[in-house]
Amino acid sequence: MTSSTLPSGTAVQAESPEQVFDWIDVRAQARGRAGLTRQVRPRPAGSDALDLASNDYLGLTRDKRVAGAAAAASLRWGAGSTGSRLVTGSTELHTELELELASFCGAQAALVFSSGYMANLAAVAALTGPGTAIVADQLIHASLIDGTRLSKADVAVVAHCDPEAVRHALATRKKQRALVVTDSVFSVDGDLAPLAAYAEACGKHGAALVVDDAHGLGVVGEGGRGAVHEAGLAGAPNVVTTITLSKSLGAQGGAILGPRRVIKHLVDTARSFIFDTGLAPGSAAAALTALRVIKEEPSLPERARNNALELANRLRAAGLTASEPTAAVVSVRAPSPDAAVAWSSDCRKEGVLVGCFRPPSTPDQISRLRLTARADLTESDLDRAVEVITRTAPR
Repeated sequence: MTSSTLPSGTAVQAESPEQVFDWIDVRAQARGRAGLTRQVRPRPAGSDALDLASNDYLGLTRDKRVAGAAAAASLRWGAGSTGSRLVTGSTELHTELELELASFCGAQAALVFSSGYMANLAAVAALTGPGTAIVADQLIHASLIDGTRLSKADVAVVAHCDPEAVRHALATRKKQRALVVTDSVFSVDGDLAPLAAYAEACGKHGAALVVDDAHGLGVVGEGGRGAVHEAGLAGAPNVVTTITLSKSLGAQGGAILGPRRVIKHLVDTARSFIFDTGLAPGSAAAALTALRVIKEEPSLPERARNNALELANRLRAAGLTASEPTAAVVSVRAPSPDAAVAWSSDCRKEGVLVGCFRPPSTPDQISRLRLTARADLTESDLDRAVEVITRTAPR
């Protein structure tokens, strides 16, 4: 039985314990026919492969200062945080990290979560509810989508990066309160949202703006302060920013930045903060140290952006369809899901690791290789990447 709905009046036929999950096999077969199966591959501790797949934009994950801080904090505070941050899960490191993140990004306050996913759930669900209208870009991250589903608010999904669509949705909404939700740098193609235009629309129509700056922090803006700061929105009273600590900061975790009263509200009401184990001390220390490295080496963000532009230009010159990067993400289109998988596998065999994005991870249903141009890539790294990607491209 493959349908989940029975005709009215039909008695449920009980399945045996062995049959209860048979529907999973049916779904798996369908994914296999569509070329949408996935595989978890453990990576080695050390490798000669050229990594263009991770989100380690500034190359800080293995930086001895960052890793050393994580190790020292783990020895001092323990391997885990031991509980919710409202019980035993907060340390001095968490508070210090929040203060420095807020200062760096120009916000009044910050709140650290165990992941960027949890931060996005909190930012959307805890700031909305049945009396709110949410206006969401159609290509927002899955964590923001899940936040809208938890919110019980009225949700309008609008065309990608279309300020006029946002204005119309805000002007015609049926609820008093409104929240516009968008990524800053979109994770698939690396394009930049029109944040200033969105903020203008929010100001005119009395709405708040939530921006997921996961792919902007550390890469976009002055010294890597992010796309929200670059758009002149840092510290705005109706703007809330979410970030991850696992990309440019090379660690683990997430945070929300915004007005103090918003942060206090989240401490009191955000379920993914209240009921979740706090970020491990080692991750908090690593992120804090990475943030200080970025302050000390302000050329890192520009190097990542320049490498992305160079990589995209070379791939286009070779005849491939590559995106125009605004941060460190470059995507290269593939003709089909199967072709993308084979292309990615061929690159891996040649020692170049690339991301492989396929539906349903790509909302526009287009398959791609997704490349990340780290700040620490050398000229020879770029030469090697372009040579392998173009030679193995589907013909």
